Amino acid sequence: MSGKVSKLAYKPVGLLLGIGAGTLAGFVFKEIWRLAGHDNDAPNATDEDRGWGEILAAAALQGAIFALVKAAVDRGGAVGVRKLTGQWPS
Repeated sequence: MSGKVSKLAYKPVGLLLGIGAGTLAGFVFKEIWRLAGHDNDAPNATDEDRGWGEILAAAALQGAIFALVKAAVDRGGAVGVRKLTGQWPS
């Protein structure tokens, strides 16, 4: 399979993996936030009843989890495409 075809074939796979990664990351974040002893809902930046520390900690944790899950899913998807097509998607 040519590089262009491989890249084109990966686009819908990458899109679906991205949606799945976002869903998984959101679930993982909510569970970690809850297990850490906080409310079931993480604070929003505009939540008047929450302090700066809690809001920034939640944002940092959420960002780290999303980045980790996205990188793992993207890498796994690329490895899968290489196994199927013999070429690394770029």
